[in-house]
Amino acid sequence: MTLVNEPVNRDQQKKKYCRFKKNGIKYVDYKNPDFLLKFVNEQGKLLPRRLTGTSLKYQKKVAQAVKRARHIALLPYVTDSLK
Repeated sequence: MTLVNEPVNRDQQKKKYCRFKKNGIKYVDYKNPDFLLKFVNEQGKLLPRRLTGTSLKYQKKVAQAVKRARHIALLPYVTDSLK
């Protein structure tokens, strides 16, 4: 019995989608830090669109909401381990 490493089929990868368009969210609330943590990595940096699947329109809104949440100290600017 030999194990053969077969290449991963790229067509079977999960399709990325914009969670805002799918769920009909029109406003990104900066006062909800739990929701905004989904778009921030462990160091506190914003995750890029290619990783989250967010559309350009909503990525800009997420970035603005994170900046506002940081300004009123709901989210930290920099951290060692956020999650």
